[in-house]
Amino acid sequence: MEKERVRIIDIAEELGLSTATVSNVIHGKTGKISDETVRRVQKLLEERQYIPSMAGILLAQNNSRIIGVVINDHEKYESKVLEDSFIASALNALSHEIEKAGYFMMTKITREYSEITRFASMWNMEGLVVIGFCEQDYKKLRDSMHIPFVVYDGYLKEPGRLCNLVIDNYDGGYQVGLYFRKLGHRKVLCIADNDKCMDGERYRGFRDAMENYGADFMEIPMGKAEQREYYQKKLEQIRQYTAVFAVSDYYAITFMQFLQENGIKVPEEISVCGFDDTPLCEMVCPSLTTVKQDNSERAKKAISLLKQMKEGTVSGMTYRLPVELVIRKSTISCTKDGGDLYLD
Repeated sequence: MEKERVRIIDIAEELGLSTATVSNVIHGKTGKISDETVRRVQKLLEERQYIPSMAGILLAQNNSRIIGVVINDHEKYESKVLEDSFIASALNALSHEIEKAGYFMMTKITREYSEITRFASMWNMEGLVVIGFCEQDYKKLRDSMHIPFVVYDGYLKEPGRLCNLVIDNYDGGYQVGLYFRKLGHRKVLCIADNDKCMDGERYRGFRDAMENYGADFMEIPMGKAEQREYYQKKLEQIRQYTAVFAVSDYYAITFMQFLQENGIKVPEEISVCGFDDTPLCEMVCPSLTTVKQDNSERAKKAISLLKQMKEGTVSGMTYRLPVELVIRKSTISCTKDGGDLYLD
């Protein structure tokens, strides 16, 4: 039989004290309570194995020690955002850094920016880390929020009083383009679900690195089933390319699977490169060449910036983290006619 939960009123009645006195001892507000009374309350709490409501304690304090992490439940995730390997990796890194800093982490998944302000207010949060929203949503949040928050994975040209933590998306795309050129690829393609914000920066870097050879762009549907249908319609066009850069590992892996299902060898016929360096990159066959963004370093910087914002030592800045090309087995030198190795 489950043991009945001990309540504050039970402790108060047994000691002949008010519930307010017992509550104040539990919450550490003992300035006006005698040492003897504090000891009596604490002793009985321990004997009765009283388990306090952490939510109640935190909400009653000025410093809740809660940092919220809000993830955009974008339609491309098809209601499975936490199964995305990049999001999972980011949450894991953030959880580690938040706990190490002595805070609690609460997460929320939503598509509506208006829910974020309610979420933060309801739990008396000390700061927010916001992932994957659009610039217009960040601007609305910036104007309505009164607690520190960091844009962790998004796009915001003018941070105002916020901290915008970004990676060098342009340089990531540029590194891929330069690498493809060195491998002799001249007919290359970039695939993404849009050419704006972060994805647009990655494509522009890629295109610029290819210089006079150029880089085609293919805007693909977000849904997995719709993507496959789209690729099937474009199959003959796709066969003309020798290398493809996908703006995320997720898109790169699903594209690589499509090629293999249609008898196109990767990398012998088409080289494929992704972006993010999620754990799946080393699990697929062939292992995926990609651009690495360091989630551990990013999470560490995000929590550091939140603390600095709370202390008033930093405000309104964009902090750019470097990226690195990780070469694996999904890319090789061009073997089709017209390919030639690029030498510095």
